[in-house]
Amino acid sequence: MKKLKRVATYLFLSIAALVSIFPFLWMLVSMTNKSVDVTAGRLLPGTHLFENLKVLFGQVDIASAMWNSTIIAVITTFLTLLIGSLAGYGFEIYRTRGKDMIFNILLLSMMIPFAAIMIPLYRLFGRISGTAPFIGIDTLAAALLPTVITAFFIFFFRQNTKMFAKELVEAGRIDGLSELGIFFRIYVPTMKTTYAAAAIIAFMNSWNNYLWPLVVLQSPEKLTIPLLISNLGAGYSPDYGVIMTAIVIATLPTALVFFFMQKHFVAGMMGSVKG
Repeated sequence: MKKLKRVATYLFLSIAALVSIFPFLWMLVSMTNKSVDVTAGRLLPGTHLFENLKVLFGQVDIASAMWNSTIIAVITTFLTLLIGSLAGYGFEIYRTRGKDMIFNILLLSMMIPFAAIMIPLYRLFGRISGTAPFIGIDTLAAALLPTVITAFFIFFFRQNTKMFAKELVEAGRIDGLSELGIFFRIYVPTMKTTYAAAAIIAFMNSWNNYLWPLVVLQSPEKLTIPLLISNLGAGYSPDYGVIMTAIVIATLPTALVFFFMQKHFVAGMMGSVKG
């Protein structure tokens, strides 16, 4: 009976794994086929890969879109980790009146959908364009600033900071370190798994962000990779082989980031649950 139960378990897990990985395998196969083969549901690799790559890099400016997405994702991730960890650390370490009330207000902001604040944000950046055009409409700065920090990351770092040994803060103060010195020289190295988990989430969210860049970026040379892929599929007769090739290329950065940081990601997420 135990053997039969184990076989059934492995069979179920194998089927679930196949169902989960099939879309990605189909994308890999489709990027080697012509558009007509993709629409026909061909499941065998073809010989059209280099033609798809030639169209993608020759007729479509995917390199520029990848560069724009990389700049936005890297800067957003760095600022998210810095601001989110500083805020989470401050909320947990320092004892002040009204701290919990402010934190609860921040948590309430998570209930507001981004679509509800998108128009006020656009009007705000429209006004900024007149005085500071380098962060106004149709700039990469405008695309990343509203997503730099959210209540989620402040909450995430605060929860993980509950596991941080407060005795280290006192020891740092006794040794003569400043408050920022304690943060950067003690807290940051100690919480590296938390930073890794937050970095993966922030990078993936920024890389895949579609709605706000669609609204605020207007020049073709400022397009990010999700906008470029959307434009490829918006034509009268889209080339699905080229689209699948672009999707696979766009997936690689996030897949590589997660692959190299997955151990730290799991440890960081477990830490937040335990906190």
